[in-house]
Amino acid sequence: MNEKMRRKSYVIEAKNARRQRLGVRRLKYTCHTKNIQVKITGDDDQKHAPEDPKSLELKKQEKDVGTSMEMLSVSFSESENEVVLSSGSVAGSDKGGGKRGSEGLGARGGYGVVSLKGMRKEMEDAVRVEVGFGKFDFYGVYDGHGGPDVAGACRERMHEVVAEAVEMEGIKGKNDDKGDAIDWETVMEECFGKIDGEVSDIAAARMIGATAVVAVVTEEQVVVANCGDSRAVLSRGGVALALSNDHKPDRVDELKRIEAAGGRVITWNGNRVLGVLATSRSIGDHYLRPYVISKPEVTVTKRTDQDEFLILASDGLWDVMSNDVACQVVKKCLGGRMRRVSIHDEHQVLLNVRSRTSEAAAVLADLAMARGSRDNISVIVVDLTKTS
Repeated sequence: MNEKMRRKSYVIEAKNARRQRLGVRRLKYTCHTKNIQVKITGDDDQKHAPEDPKSLELKKQEKDVGTSMEMLSVSFSESENEVVLSSGSVAGSDKGGGKRGSEGLGARGGYGVVSLKGMRKEMEDAVRVEVGFGKFDFYGVYDGHGGPDVAGACRERMHEVVAEAVEMEGIKGKNDDKGDAIDWETVMEECFGKIDGEVSDIAAARMIGATAVVAVVTEEQVVVANCGDSRAVLSRGGVALALSNDHKPDRVDELKRIEAAGGRVITWNGNRVLGVLATSRSIGDHYLRPYVISKPEVTVTKRTDQDEFLILASDGLWDVMSNDVACQVVKKCLGGRMRRVSIHDEHQVLLNVRSRTSEAAAVLADLAMARGSRDNISVIVVDLTKTS
């Protein structure tokens, strides 16, 4: 065997070993519409750069699909890889709850939630969905670090604290059915501050924390509050609009704030506050105050007829996928029947799922794993299409 062939053999062996070590490395999804078959292939992250829209292989083929039920095939190479999958017909938290009524703020397809442990040893993410809480819908993704306790506390309390604050605004005469009169920036800052104070009672909270991105959807607005590097993205007329801005230590304004408080950003496996934390804002992490703060940035976006869907996700998704690519994937999933199949594992679990938003969330999570994400991955997809 010559030198060239020997090197090629080493490369193939290395790639195969890596695929076995990381579990699922190649997945195929086929989204069907009446006349189009769209094939989305996720492969090795070295071949498909995270920010490259070309990583979606779109092939149009004339095809007529006669099936009337979506079939979702979920496959994972590790039995301990936990999955939380909820359809839009379920209200409450990620644990489930009551059924959503037809009065749900004009969202035609409801919502879908997927939360994967991924390649991590422990699940530190938490998600919460409360539809019709008060007069609005609430969605939250919490990405814990150092342990799951702070993220779990956010899951159990954040929506309640927001509901209490909205009710208080009503007592002040500032609340209405559409939420237009509410000072959402003040409300969210107070709510995040209250939760941050509550988690101080957790013994470990001084040394652990969680990022948080929450969305309150009203009839007329989408309110997003973000603290950390989870993210909310709105698809409007085919364009991906970021409704939050990641709090990274090297972000110019965040770097200035940290240094003004006497802190430093040290490059150690990425940019980190004091060489420790890779996000500049979080709930908890009290040992890093005043450099790391819990104050969220809040955006209020007026809803339009062009709004299609909203994605909330932890950085396990966004570290390996751009806003544009994520929106392309979801749009294809919501636009037609879909069969989602992993070709790597022989053990498959078939689920009948009526909600395409659940399918879209599942595809995003699996595609993130195929692209090399090594973090927990939590995704919420909300259909914002208004009913006529």
